Amino acid sequence: MSPSVSEELARFSINQMTVKQLSLPELVTACGELGIPGVGLWREPVAAHGLEKTAKLMRDAGLSVTTLCRGGFLTAIDPHARVAAIDDNKAAIDEAATLGTRTLVLVSGGLPPDSKDLRGARERVADALAELAPYAAARGVRLAIEPLHPMFASDRCVVSTLAQALDLAERFPASQVGVCVDTYHVWWDDEAPAGIARAGAAGRLHAFQLADWVTPLPEGVLNGRGQLGDGAIDMREWRGYVERAGYAGPIEVELFNETLWKREGRELLSETATRYVAYA
Repeated sequence: MSPSVSEELARFSINQMTVKQLSLPELVTACGELGIPGVGLWREPVAAHGLEKTAKLMRDAGLSVTTLCRGGFLTAIDPHARVAAIDDNKAAIDEAATLGTRTLVLVSGGLPPDSKDLRGARERVADALAELAPYAAARGVRLAIEPLHPMFASDRCVVSTLAQALDLAERFPASQVGVCVDTYHVWWDDEAPAGIARAGAAGRLHAFQLADWVTPLPEGVLNGRGQLGDGAIDMREWRGYVERAGYAGPIEVELFNETLWKREGRELLSETATRYVAYA
């Protein structure tokens, strides 16, 4: 890869799920060959490879771990389930610290069974953050609340907008809790640019992720994230929003797509880096 392209990739990070068909060693090797400096990791494949082993693999390769996905799912009503969720999130924070990333991404969780109380569910997220935020801060880790598209509000994430995410985050110091801005989830929201400015002014822009919105959506929309340039989102417009708000951190491409996962992983990784340069 030419020096000019490598310079263009200086802030690029590949989220591990984008190329989940690659093993961790394969991903690390391919990133080295392509000049990709950062990786956003997921807890499950890290656990399968081994936490300490993964941390050493990243360090030895000189790769930055830009985020760890994910914590969250903090909306349970049952006391035992809530204790289990807190314990799991503390484990995720410890894992993030071991991997050397400052940022743990949180997906809040959906409505508990038989509940229709969105506001109550968000308050339970806030209650959990009151315990988790200082625990994370003591370990050098920030919590980044990620709002998800409203179509996921019932089953995955009762936090649907940046405004809702910031209303939660602002109860805690900015060094402890901020937000993750993902184009796939917020591009539709006319108020999101103002939310980005609000987050930037308070030092709460902790992560920025890219994925395109392609229609028609596939069956099972969770895995419908499009390759950059294939859909409706102007990636440079959204990059402009976060940069004007003061964000200068890594830019992760996070794609969940069954069709892409059927392709050869290194080829897909190379294409994603090329699309990042072209569209972001």
